[in-house]
Amino acid sequence: MTSETPNLPTPDQIRRSPKVLLHDHLDGGLRPGTIIELAREAGYESLPETDADKLGIWFREAADSGSLPRYLETFAHTCAVMQTKAALFRVAAECAEDLAEDGVVYAEIRYAPEQHLEAGLTLEEVVEAVNDGFREGERRAKASGRRIRVGALLTAMRHAARALEIAELANRYRDNGVVGFDIAGAEAGFPPTRHLDAFEYLKRENNHFTIHAGEAFGLPSIWQALQWCGADRLGHGVKIIDDIEVSADGSVKLGRLASYVRDKRIPLEMCPTSNLQTAAAASYAEHPIGLLRKLHFRLTVNTDNRLMSGTSMSREFEHLVDTFGYTLDDMQWFTVNAMKSAFIPFDERLAMINEVIKPGYAELKSEWLFQQTASTSGSVSV
Repeated sequence: MTSETPNLPTPDQIRRSPKVLLHDHLDGGLRPGTIIELAREAGYESLPETDADKLGIWFREAADSGSLPRYLETFAHTCAVMQTKAALFRVAAECAEDLAEDGVVYAEIRYAPEQHLEAGLTLEEVVEAVNDGFREGERRAKASGRRIRVGALLTAMRHAARALEIAELANRYRDNGVVGFDIAGAEAGFPPTRHLDAFEYLKRENNHFTIHAGEAFGLPSIWQALQWCGADRLGHGVKIIDDIEVSADGSVKLGRLASYVRDKRIPLEMCPTSNLQTAAAASYAEHPIGLLRKLHFRLTVNTDNRLMSGTSMSREFEHLVDTFGYTLDDMQWFTVNAMKSAFIPFDERLAMINEVIKPGYAELKSEWLFQQTASTSGSVSV
């Protein structure tokens, strides 16, 4: 898509634009200072740094290993300080605040309740603490003049055996802040079909779920997530590029699976910076999002883990603008795609698109008219 003006969006416009986030991990987005304070309260002494700035750098450098298993190791520290109701409440509230400050108007934040039971909490207490935190964060954002709506995705760890239990938990809280289900963790050796009972249960209950697939493992992971498990969305899905052939003359041929994903408008939760860290892509310029955008796949832009990647939704879009020359029209396309793909009711998605997202981008796209007027008005000779 090409904007009516050749001007690329500025960093300030990108930050002010309404954004929708579908793939972000709660335990991957803590403030470094919060980790240090919570560690002190919990008596956790294994942090590699006790200075907030240095700790933030450590997380980013540790995640820059090019290995998904190594990347996942960084979560031992964040999960260690998220074991009480108060800690979960605080982290969730700050998450909503931080996203709203970055211009996110709707977010689905995922976390694995089973990873927060070490201090004796029940699964239900974990969910309720996080939900209460999100509501508090929404209130704080509103008080500061920003609006955000946050839904939770309950995640089961694919190497464990609690997927059905977590799916049932997600279903119990589906009218109380939880909008869907997910499985996450290392893909290799842990195919989504190991948790078919959970997915079959959710389908019977007419509930929503996404599956991490096609990030560190290839096309079989995507195929199983869709054709065996019935995923509504794909977490990452970057490896779908392996089913697309680009000839020397620039012509493109889609394989059967890639065609199916595009034809069925299956949303892909793209996380560019994270994909570079885990070697799912070699660079922003080589990230599959560039070609998939041209081919009109249903793409969304996401952060994955804001702490580990040192990123935000604004930074992700800045990288894409710098790399591919995307305009505000392109940003709106990605954002509307994400809102269409959210796990809240259709009428609410439509209202967000028509009453928040489109008016927000229209306002930003009109700014160049006034800038042009201001720059020419002073040059009139008398």
